[in-house]
Amino acid sequence: MRRRAPALLLAAFAVALGEGSPRADWLPQVPAPLAPHPDSIADYTLRATLDPAAHTIRGEGSVRFTNRSEKPVSELWVHLYLNAFKNERSVFLREPIGAFRGSSRPASWGTIDVRRFAFEGKDLWPQAEKSRPGDDDETDVRVPLPRAIAPGEQVELAMEWDDHLPSIVERTGFSGSFHFAGQWFPKLAKLEKDGTFTHFPFHHLAEFYADYGTYDVTVDVPEAFRIGATGPVKESKVQGGRRIERHVQTDVHDFAFTAWDRFEVRDERIDGVAVHALYPRGYEAVLERELETLRFALPHFRERYGPYPYDVLTVVHPPNDGAGEAGGMEYPTLITTGGPWYTPRAVGTIEQITIHEFGHQYFYGLLATNELAWPFLDEGLNSYAESESLAAWKGDASGGALLGLAVSDVAVQAVVSHDAQHDEAVAKPASEFLTGRDYGRLVYARTATILETLARTYGKVSMDRAMGRYARAFRFQHPEPRDFLGCIEAEMGKGAAENARRALFEKGWVDYSIGGLSRGPRTTAAGVFDQGGKRETRPPGAGSGYDGTLSLMRRGTLQLPVDVRITYEDGQSETLHFAGDAESARLDFTHARRPRSIEVDPEHRVLLDGDRSNNVFGEPGSFRKTMDHTSFWVETLLGGVLP
Repeated sequence: MRRRAPALLLAAFAVALGEGSPRADWLPQVPAPLAPHPDSIADYTLRATLDPAAHTIRGEGSVRFTNRSEKPVSELWVHLYLNAFKNERSVFLREPIGAFRGSSRPASWGTIDVRRFAFEGKDLWPQAEKSRPGDDDETDVRVPLPRAIAPGEQVELAMEWDDHLPSIVERTGFSGSFHFAGQWFPKLAKLEKDGTFTHFPFHHLAEFYADYGTYDVTVDVPEAFRIGATGPVKESKVQGGRRIERHVQTDVHDFAFTAWDRFEVRDERIDGVAVHALYPRGYEAVLERELETLRFALPHFRERYGPYPYDVLTVVHPPNDGAGEAGGMEYPTLITTGGPWYTPRAVGTIEQITIHEFGHQYFYGLLATNELAWPFLDEGLNSYAESESLAAWKGDASGGALLGLAVSDVAVQAVVSHDAQHDEAVAKPASEFLTGRDYGRLVYARTATILETLARTYGKVSMDRAMGRYARAFRFQHPEPRDFLGCIEAEMGKGAAENARRALFEKGWVDYSIGGLSRGPRTTAAGVFDQGGKRETRPPGAGSGYDGTLSLMRRGTLQLPVDVRITYEDGQSETLHFAGDAESARLDFTHARRPRSIEVDPEHRVLLDGDRSNNVFGEPGSFRKTMDHTSFWVETLLGGVLP
């Protein structure tokens, strides 16, 4: 999911940073194993009957569970995440995260009540442990089993339940007749190889971690409503004033749907995928921009991260009036976008949110990492993929362009993350972030900036290969941070992997600065010299040209290589290189004319540099002052609107 900043403020940053996003040719697919299918563990056959007037869903069905662990399973853990909106004692609503999506309590409460959860004909729900001692949260339920399920054994559980949707809170709910159902059914927690379940309540800053399976879901709504849902439509009919659609999708780990009686519909095939778009009337121009984005994104992501393996992609643009919090979300084969109908093309938020949410089909959908434990593996990596894709498509104006000023998505990520770089580590559980502000700046923007810095300093081709290797090798595998860092090391080397680890896990930072410059006209050596059996004393003499020594300092724990550009009075320039493996260095140079200016990291490769104002020396004299003041005001403005 994604929240963007107003583009007028973003455009100002282009003036401050003045950086351009480097472009690279597309790579051939990285040779790496690409699993055709995951192990199916939880297969759901469900029916959902929506009453839009009462905002309720009558649910029934079954889940076929296969114990693919190494040990017998004697209990099940079931997520009832709709209860996050039941009362203010839920974990979701009582976590003090500050300003972030869904931080206010819903105007209308939401609940999920299980009426039956049966195993081998016996209803287990009366014995279920619906909350923990001393904690009123009811989103994580333990269900003891009357007998253990052996490794390799497959069983079926019958379920019946009732949902009352809340007014829209971030991911799910209703606004008028618009309904979006996310986390609407009793869902089994993730089974691990050791026979335990990775289960947790619905935390405000995390949501997804589940096993793969097949979802066969029938959605029943009033005839006037149109449906958008995970997976393609296998059966559709209108009967007794009701519209009934059956959606079936294999190899996914969740199912969501939406229904509204005012949806407009547009269908288009893009890169072999049936794109099904649902949007409000009057949003045709915005929809066209979303489809343009997908016309680029589908082949681009296929090239870099492997083919999109599903036949359909449903794109939902919620109505902007009252349902905006349903926008900017991701579910398997279904994404929601967002933004008002009048969003001008000069503002890139429509393209950014569309490509970000589509990117989650890979960095979340096809990798299925633990979002609670390691949110940077989906939101952070996906934010980098977003910036990389937009740069490949739109170049320096990947974040927008207005009045002749261009801003890149990369620049936005860099400035957004700057103020939080010393606050908390990036690689930590979502629930442990002190504020939603730090979560947004670090998990999203700081991760993207770290990876972009690695790409610029060690080579974009190598980063493309590392990301491609990771996305292919661990498709359907629920990877962990060590798997990602292993791909960085394999394609970019140990130095890059160590810098990535420090930056992600240890609040790693860096600040390059010019410590001093000794320079002067070259002279002949003075002193006493013995030559040809004679001793003579020589006075200093004038030589030709200038000699200089630049003192360079590296503060911080990251050891990133950096270039230094020296520009001389005759207009010529040369570039020196500092490996970054020492805390300081002396760089010698010689030229016919004296130096006019010196700049560390002139190509702005090290976006993690904590203070760029100390990277310059010499003329023009106003450069440092201008950069100081512009950066300060832009960061102040952005700080007021970004999480």
